[in-house]
Amino acid sequence: MSVVVCGEAMLLMLAEPGIPLERATVFRRSIAGAESNVAAGLARLGHDVRWLGRVGADPAGRAVLSMLRAEGVDTRHAVVDPDAPTGLLVRDSHPFRAIDVQYHRAGSAASRLTPDEVAPEMVSGAKIVHVTGITPMLSDSAHQATLRLLELAGQTGALVSIDPNVRLKLGTPGAWRERVVPLLARADVVLAGEDELDLLQVDPAVLPGLTVVKHRDKSATCAGLRQDAFPVPVTDPVGAGDGFAAGFLSGMLRGEPYEVCLREGAGVAALVVQCAADTDGLPDRAGLDRALAAFTEPTETVHR
Repeated sequence: MSVVVCGEAMLLMLAEPGIPLERATVFRRSIAGAESNVAAGLARLGHDVRWLGRVGADPAGRAVLSMLRAEGVDTRHAVVDPDAPTGLLVRDSHPFRAIDVQYHRAGSAASRLTPDEVAPEMVSGAKIVHVTGITPMLSDSAHQATLRLLELAGQTGALVSIDPNVRLKLGTPGAWRERVVPLLARADVVLAGEDELDLLQVDPAVLPGLTVVKHRDKSATCAGLRQDAFPVPVTDPVGAGDGFAAGFLSGMLRGEPYEVCLREGAGVAALVVQCAADTDGLPDRAGLDRALAAFTEPTETVHR
């Protein structure tokens, strides 16, 4: 298994594009969750990916697992909880207006993740273990489970990748600093937004691992390199960060230099924001190569 991700996966109900949530009457079912988005992105790019997490024994949980499996993601270690529901995310979709997001995750199956549900065989052989700050913020037990996962990653020699993915509906800035900042100090790769680092009061220069900063102008930098965002029409900005993570980590898994990792991260993000749902725009390997060629070279953009 090349990559192991651990985190919350929810059922997404996405309002028809351009319609405010309070006025929407038509919704499309999909899947949401930072780690599951990264898992789907890496799987489409040809990597073996395992998802660790919990869903409820309900139609939403079955739909989440079915969609992950359809992407080729290994869910054999997923826990199905008969006593807690699968989380639900309801949101609208606008290219240039604030997006309204409603989370229904209190008491969810994902929030009941415990350390004893994370076992050594789940990460054995993995090259990268990827988590976000969302999982440890769900509950105390999910926090302890995240710590356990990072401990196992260290024991097996896997690189630890962390995206803070700050969601203030889960806690105050102080709570995020207390729980997530210590995790960043244990990461080999940190993928963070400039605004997130400011909120967490973290200087990227003091983090021990590689720090990739996604700036407010949509550029990304690491190790003295800079990658500007590719100019594309934006349909929905949600999921761009997860797409960037998938592209960047894919480059790392293939041993590419950071310049290529940045470019592929930007390429995946550019494809994601042109589609409404979080995972619709995630490309396969050939699709990403064609897109990067179109972004950087004068070439035919119609694939015939």
